[in-house]
Amino acid sequence: MSVLSGKKIILGVSGGIAAYKTATLVRLLIKAGAQVQVIMTPASKDFVTPLTLSTLSRRPVFSSFFNEEDENAVWNNHVDLALWADLIVIAPATANTLSKMVNGNCDNLLIATYLSAKCPVYFAPAMDLDMYKHPSTIAGFNALRDFGNHIIPAEKGELASGLSGEGRMAEPENIVAFLEKDLEDQLPLRGKKILVTAGPTYEAIDPVRFIGNHSSGKMGYDIAKAAADAGAEVILVSGPTHLDIQHEHIQIRRVQSAQEMYDACHDCFDQVDTAVSAAAVADYRPKNVASQKIKKNDAAFSIELEKTKDILASLGEVKKNQFLIGFALETENEIEHARQKIQKKNLDLIVLNSLNDTGAGFGKPTNKVTFIDKDFLVEPMELKTKEEVAQDIVNKIIAHYA
Repeated sequence: MSVLSGKKIILGVSGGIAAYKTATLVRLLIKAGAQVQVIMTPASKDFVTPLTLSTLSRRPVFSSFFNEEDENAVWNNHVDLALWADLIVIAPATANTLSKMVNGNCDNLLIATYLSAKCPVYFAPAMDLDMYKHPSTIAGFNALRDFGNHIIPAEKGELASGLSGEGRMAEPENIVAFLEKDLEDQLPLRGKKILVTAGPTYEAIDPVRFIGNHSSGKMGYDIAKAAADAGAEVILVSGPTHLDIQHEHIQIRRVQSAQEMYDACHDCFDQVDTAVSAAAVADYRPKNVASQKIKKNDAAFSIELEKTKDILASLGEVKKNQFLIGFALETENEIEHARQKIQKKNLDLIVLNSLNDTGAGFGKPTNKVTFIDKDFLVEPMELKTKEEVAQDIVNKIIAHYA
């Protein structure tokens, strides 16, 4: 999954021959999962049609403050556009447009939107060789950098004038790669490796039957995704669940039993910076597992159980510098039991769930948690979706490394 997925991008197109490349650029941004709103300068429409970019972006293209053909039309609000965007990309950025950006010469919708922006702004220069090297252009680049904008360097190659050299707008594929790398480098958990456990475990009775629980695994999967979206490399150890996740920064290891989850966690624990134990691991398993299906003969049937290994406690025993997060699902004396688990299992943070809270627990899209840290600071949270709770947990991890 691209880091651009879900991003709202304004693509500003100015009037240069390189504008023809924006059709490919829009297509690549959409393919990466971004939402693209195109704003064209009036001059750029001589090089590429609004219809083309509108079709590819699946949105109306804006090029003026209002529709001159419809006196009742609502104006195109440059402030709303700027606030909508997660980032602005101006490509091609001609010498004329760059000069207006530097000096605040606000005579079109694109520059008005740029001047109203609070999000990161990227610009891809496109001009002839001598224009690109002119002192005023270089001074403009430096000024825009000082403003906090990001330059996507021009490439060398054949130019519209027939000359060959620097000034050619970066190819659309390279612009997308530049954006992805720059955004990834800014992610707060980049360089961190995180272990997340999720789902139930199934403890076999015989080849057909097992002891399990109602955990769907959703909470753990949402945590894994939120951590990966924040730049972390995630190892997701998942018990049996119908869920799946496709993310280039998530490696899934599927297990069935508590012992298999124990082995998988210890196999990678010394490689990770953080571990989040969100799985609902069985506390007991059948002491003897039948090799054949048990026949239904007797009116009563009993199974001797033995304790499974406590995965979280075992990780707490061997942890070095890892940030260790556990979950507690309680029905009574919730805070006190959670505090005991923090001490007993050597945790840094525990996420407390109470089955007494409406909307919390297994099989629900929402959760209501209380955070308790190793200093016993208690922080109750409101009822939220599991995706929002996952983000809150990841924010705790981000704050730990800040």
